[in-house]
Amino acid sequence: MAQMKVRKAVIAAAGFGTRFLPQTKAMPKEMLPLVDKPIIQQIVEELCTAGITDIVIVTGYHKRTIEDHFDRISGDLLANLKANGKAELLEKTRRISEMANFAYIRQKGPYGTGTPLLDAAHLIGQEPFIYTFADDFIAAAPTRFEQLLSVQEELGGSVISCVKRDHDEDYGRYAYVGGKEVRNGLIDIETILEKPGSRENSPSDLASVSGYVFDPAMIDYLKTQLGEFKGEGEFMIQEAMQKMTGDGHHIYACEIQNGNYYDTGNPLEYLKTVFNFALEREDIGPSLKKYLKDKLA
Repeated sequence: MAQMKVRKAVIAAAGFGTRFLPQTKAMPKEMLPLVDKPIIQQIVEELCTAGITDIVIVTGYHKRTIEDHFDRISGDLLANLKANGKAELLEKTRRISEMANFAYIRQKGPYGTGTPLLDAAHLIGQEPFIYTFADDFIAAAPTRFEQLLSVQEELGGSVISCVKRDHDEDYGRYAYVGGKEVRNGLIDIETILEKPGSRENSPSDLASVSGYVFDPAMIDYLKTQLGEFKGEGEFMIQEAMQKMTGDGHHIYACEIQNGNYYDTGNPLEYLKTVFNFALEREDIGPSLKKYLKDKLA
């Protein structure tokens, strides 16, 4: 049976970015630049490459800059670029608003990864969809979303992106999955454990990060979970995922191939990401590499 084509995505982008204060007092952390492109644009480009046409961005009170970024180019900037003969920059900037259909929702509800999905539920409908975040990603070829959708089109159900993580501190940072191996790099999940704390308590060394393709049933499970939520702790999607697998829904863990995982949620990892992206660029990479060698000599 053919799977319904995935065309919609939800990006959670309501965090305060407190680890980047005072920089993020007025500017969302999702708009921090990867050289000359905001982090959230990197996420959007990956989604569009995978065929996504409708993107819901769930934001907070101080996120208007994100909306402005994906809006049409302003008249003043348009006139400036035309007057200065910067046709290439003009076209590059104009394309940003044409990548997808964008909708914006202010987050309301308990703290946790489940809330953005419930806030966007009326726009998702009864369709499978992608859920992702705006401060971490896997740069891969094919993109992580293309790899996830390939599995979803083949097997149905839900699919989550995973990477191998086996440092002691990782078991206090990520959710880990375990289950039956479908083939190398692909697991039919039986257990998903948020921050197991140690290697001994973890079902595997496969960590869930950065992206999900969800069956629309996920929304119903989250609604039920919210009705039972006592207001203690965080309202997380992992609980709904565990109940889904227990009820016979297939959720596959896909180890993303040919990729590098980047977490830009703290200053050090963000700087590492920026340097990696800059060093890969033909226009500035060689000069930056020479500068760093001279600086560290």
